[in-house]
Formats: sequence, C-alpha cells, structure tokens
Amino acid sequence: MMDPTTDNAGKTGDADTARASLEALRAEIAKAVVGQDPAVTGLVVALLCRGHVLLEGVPGVAKTLLVRALASALELDTKRVQFTPDLMPSDVTGSLVYDARTAEFSFQPGPVFTNLLLADEINRTPPKTQSSLLEAMEERQVTVDGTPRPLPDPFLVAATQNPVEYEGTYPLPEAQLDRFLLKLTIPLPSRQDEIDVLTRHAEGFNPRDLHAAGVRPVAGPADLEAARAAVAKTSISPEITAYVVDICRATRESPSLTLGVSPRGATALLATARAWAWLTGRDYVTPDDVKALALPTLRHRVQLRPEAEMEGVTPDSVINAILAHVPVPR
Repeated sequence: MMDPTTDNAGKTGDADTARASLEALRAEIAKAVVGQDPAVTGLVVALLCRGHVLLEGVPGVAKTLLVRALASALELDTKRVQFTPDLMPSDVTGSLVYDARTAEFSFQPGPVFTNLLLADEINRTPPKTQSSLLEAMEERQVTVDGTPRPLPDPFLVAATQNPVEYEGTYPLPEAQLDRFLLKLTIPLPSRQDEIDVLTRHAEGFNPRDLHAAGVRPVAGPADLEAARAAVAKTSISPEITAYVVDICRATRESPSLTLGVSPRGATALLATARAWAWLTGRDYVTPDDVKALALPTLRHRVQLRPEAEMEGVTPDSVINAILAHVPVPR
C-alpha cells in the first residue's frame, strides 16, 4: 500500500479540516513507532470505513505499540483485552451480575463497550471466545440474555496475531476473518529504521509511557464523522464497480484457491478504495486506488489449495497475478 499524499485543492470546510486531522495522526504515531506507514494508513482507512483490522507480524515489530499510539492520538475511549486460553466470552462482552441489595440482575458491560478495542494475540483464545466478537464486529451490538445492547460509535476492533507460532494457538475461522476489513502485515523494519528505533531507546524512549513520548490527541469523533461524510460523497464510476467485481470473481475461478472472495469482500474493496481516494485528496476513485487496497482487503478472504501452498504460493501472489490479468478500465 502506498502512503497517501495531501492535496486539498478544491476542498473546503469540515472535510478539509478532518483530512488535516487524520493526516496529523501520522505525525503523532511516528513519535512512538518508526516506519510502518502502510499500517498506519490502513488503520485510518478502517476508521473511515467503520471496519476492523487484523495486524499480523512476528513478535517485537510494534503491533501492540502501533494500536496504543493510535489510541493516544485519538480522542476516543480505548480498552485492551489480552486474549488467553482461559478467557471466557463474558470476559469480553459482559454479563449479568446479581445485586443482593436490589435482588435483581444488572448488566455489567465488558471491555467490548468502547470505541477502540485492542484484541491482543486474538489467536491464543479458543474459538468459543473468538466468536464472542462476531456479533459485535458485524452488528455493532452485543446480545446478553436475549437483550441486544448497542456499542458506541465509532467502534473498531484492532486484533493482533503472531504468524510463526502455532503451539497453543487457535487459527481464526474463515467466518471470523471475513469480519475484518483489512489484514495488515507488519514487516521487520529496514536497517535504517531499526537504527532509529535503537537510537530512541538509547535516548530514553519508554514504549509504556506514550504521554512522555509526546503523543497527543489530534482527532476525535467529530473529525471522523466529517471525514466519513466526505468519503460518502466520493464518486465511483460504473467502470470501477465492474472492475472490483471482476477482480473478486477472478479469485473464485483461480485454480490455486479453494475459497474466493465473497460479495462482502467486494463491497469492502470498493469501500476501502473510496476512503483511500479521499485521503489522497480526490473526489473520485481510480483503478490505482483499487489496486492499492486489494492486498490488505482481500488476502485474508481467500483460501489456498494444499498443493498450491506446498509449492510456495501465497494469497498475495495469487491476488497480484489476478490484478495483472484483469483488464483495467480506462
């Protein structure tokens, strides 16, 4: 994914201010996290699209720090859940608690009742607890004892997982993966970025104290609402819509895949491309916007055939081949 640039020509009012606020997020997060600009951009896109993000990377690449820095740069309520093998669904969603004084049961909200939920190491908890997030992520509500309870708006789940350690983990099922708008891979830093990280630590940087690092709130719910309204006005031509459909249909016909992208995935790709177009200062979507968001939006929605996986084929390579094959509209 490329880094967005700012081009505000012809943009005025709340949308202009909202874009500036979201761009300021990058500068604030950079005070705590070196590099990882594509991941930062992906989190902003998810906020604009009311989606959720799965962050995947080896231990020690600042996945959790990235989400914590985002939370510190936003005026939003944030909670963190450390997913462990003994975590119960009620530990996430909340439960009914008996009050002896009133002789009645009252609902005690769980940590999911927040704006930004950090689900740390989500694949370390059993499927029963993982599934407790399904309704929250899709319906923006939690049902306890037959009573639906709405979640705050905005609401975003940022989940992290380790791709190299399988012992004691529970891979997310396809239905759960499909609830995530984006899957962002966090790579190891470049040599210069790693030198910058070590230099910061040598100078006294404490990743547990982001306030001391100077990370301050620069955007809030009003900025997000203004930005979402502006994104909704970004035009999409019929040719772009057909292009998205052709890409997703091609995944269903790929000989390397047993599971292609669903219509929900096609809708997600259109939404993320639209948000990306607005972030880059345009009021219309281009094929390049679709290509820029195709990998993070689709890579977790496809499933490789075992023989293809043994040959070293990856979801990213299949999607890149499809992007090179599907005709691009003029």
